[in-house]
Amino acid sequence: MPVSIQETAALEPDKVHALVQLLRSRSYEEIRQRMYDNPPGSPWWSACKIELDIRNGEQIAAALSATSHVLEKLRGSTQHFEQLAETLHESTKEVMDMLTGTKEAGRRLEIAVYVTIGITLVQLFNLIFEVFRKR
Repeated sequence: MPVSIQETAALEPDKVHALVQLLRSRSYEEIRQRMYDNPPGSPWWSACKIELDIRNGEQIAAALSATSHVLEKLRGSTQHFEQLAETLHESTKEVMDMLTGTKEAGRRLEIAVYVTIGITLVQLFNLIFEVFRKR
């Protein structure tokens, strides 16, 4: 009794599923080679294609998960760098204020030195004047 096309099509999903289970433990290279050795649409070709799609999906899922973890770490690092930048800005502003104060204090000290030199010269001239006046 001949097997009809509908009965063969009904048996193929079970056969493909069994072949996929068999391919689970095989390497990528072996699966690709079996896929290329069989014509498209054959049970072996379909099983190989399904197994490669499953593995690719698993790799994509793992990559997305890893990317998500990296993005979370990047967000944390970005926030930390923003805090550091703000702290650096505040510290730089404080140092700038201190330098401005030091510059002003230096200018006042310069004026005080000029005044001291002036007073010393006046006293020196006065001393010389007194010495010459007594002679």
